[in-house]
Amino acid sequence: MLITAIRTLILYFFVITALRLMGKREIGQLQPFELVVILMISDLAAIPSEDVGIPLISGIIPMIVLVLMSISLSYLELKSEKARDILNGTPSILIERGRIVEHELVRNRLPLTDLVEELRMRSIPNITDVEFAILETNGQISVLPKSSKRPVTPEDLQLKTSYEGLPIVFIMDGILQEKAFAMSGKDRAWLDKQIKRHKLKGIEEVLFACLDSADNLYLQGKERYTKKR
Repeated sequence: MLITAIRTLILYFFVITALRLMGKREIGQLQPFELVVILMISDLAAIPSEDVGIPLISGIIPMIVLVLMSISLSYLELKSEKARDILNGTPSILIERGRIVEHELVRNRLPLTDLVEELRMRSIPNITDVEFAILETNGQISVLPKSSKRPVTPEDLQLKTSYEGLPIVFIMDGILQEKAFAMSGKDRAWLDKQIKRHKLKGIEEVLFACLDSADNLYLQGKERYTKKR
């Protein structure tokens, strides 16, 4: 039993390492060959973890080969447009200037109901409001509304806007993120003062805290501490 648990842990950490080497992507953003590699790695990891009679190396070596192949194919994608088209396919235009491109739906075996549902999820009830809808190589649908149906932006109204950078998150779940806090330019005395202003006793009672580019602080305490006071 102990041997099985140890083998499983070893394979688990190896699979995590392999997936990290392949790059950071969500499941919905994976290309077909990447999804195949992940499924094969999962199967290869399951076999030696279930059967102690199979050497660990028998599962690890094929996984290493798959990871190296995936990295090589990803590199090839970056260097060759033809290779990228062969491995991933090309995007398909499903709607063009408010008209459904029926033969592309048939070629991609995409039901019309799925396309209409995708438009509804993007708050576009009418197909005539769509300039282009494109089925991307990862299976997601990009929708570009007609210019007359897009939300108004400050640029459309010729309004000037101030710069808005990324907020600096320096406390998460009661833990101070030292590097992020150093980037904020604040000191611990300032932080302690802000925590007291929110009627909290210390960093460990803070759920989340961040500072935006305009130096505005957002700080929220954990429920078990804020409800008591």
